Amino acid sequence: MTDIALSESLRSNRSRRIPTVGAVLAGLVFAFLLLAAIAPDLPAGSPERIDPALALRPPTLAHPFGTDWLGRDVYARVVHGARTTLLIGIGSTVLACFTGSVWGLTAALGGRAIDRIAMRAADVLLSFPAILMALLVVAILGPGVGNLALAVTAALAPGFARVVRIRTHLVRRFAYVRAALDLGVAPWRVALRHIAPNVLLPLGVLVVINIGTAVIMASSLSFLGLGPENSVPDWGSMLAQSRNYLSASWTLALFPGLAVTLTVLSISVLGRTLRTRTGGDFS
Repeated sequence: MTDIALSESLRSNRSRRIPTVGAVLAGLVFAFLLLAAIAPDLPAGSPERIDPALALRPPTLAHPFGTDWLGRDVYARVVHGARTTLLIGIGSTVLACFTGSVWGLTAALGGRAIDRIAMRAADVLLSFPAILMALLVVAILGPGVGNLALAVTAALAPGFARVVRIRTHLVRRFAYVRAALDLGVAPWRVALRHIAPNVLLPLGVLVVINIGTAVIMASSLSFLGLGPENSVPDWGSMLAQSRNYLSASWTLALFPGLAVTLTVLSISVLGRTLRTRTGGDFS
C-alpha cells in the first residue's frame, strides 16, 4: 500500500512539472497577443488607412481578415486592438491587486473596528456583479481608456482585498510571526518583513486568472460605447461597429470576437495550470 501511494505521489509530482499541450498552446497564444500589445512598431500596417474602393471585401492575401465599411484592414485593427484591450486588462488587474492588497492588509492589521468597516465596504461592493460595478463607475467618470481601466479596477479590487485579509489572518497565527511580536519587534516591521511576503507572493495565480475577467469587462464596456474613442482600435468597439454590416460581411465580427475568445481562453488555461502546479487555492 505504501509503494502504491508513493508511486501515485511521484506520478502526480511529475505531471505537475510537465506542462500539458493545452498549457503550451495557451502560453504561445498569450505570448503572441502580449507581443502585439507591447511591440512599439507592429508589422500589421496602419489600422486607420481608409480606402473606400476596398470597403467590405472578404479575406484575401492582401487583407487576411478582410476590410471594413471604410476599407480599413481588419487584420491591422485586430492586431493593434490587442494593445488597447490587453493593456487595459493587465493594467487594471495589477492596479486592482495593489489596491486590494493595501485594503486587505489594512483591514487585517488595523484593529477590529477598521476590519469591520473595511470588510463591510467590500461586502457592499461584492454584492453587485463585477460588470455592473464597472458599468456604474465608467458611467460616472465617462468613457475613455483611463476611466475604463479605473472602472475595471474598482470592480476587481474588493475580491483581492478579501483574499488578502483572509491570508493575513492565517499568516498572523504562524509561530515565527508570534515570536517576532513577543520579542518586541515593531508591528509595522513584522507586517512588512514576515506577513506581506507570505500573503502577496501567492497572488500571482489570482492575478493571471483575473486578467481574463478584466478583458471581458473591458470589451463589454467598449461594446456598449463606454470604452476608448472610435479612432482607437479596440476589440469591443469593433464588435459593436460591425453589427450594422453583418449581412454584408460577417467576418467583421468574427475576428475581433475570436481574438477576445482566444485571449480569455488562453489566460484561463494558464491560470488553471499555475494553480495546479503551485497548489494554489484561489478560484
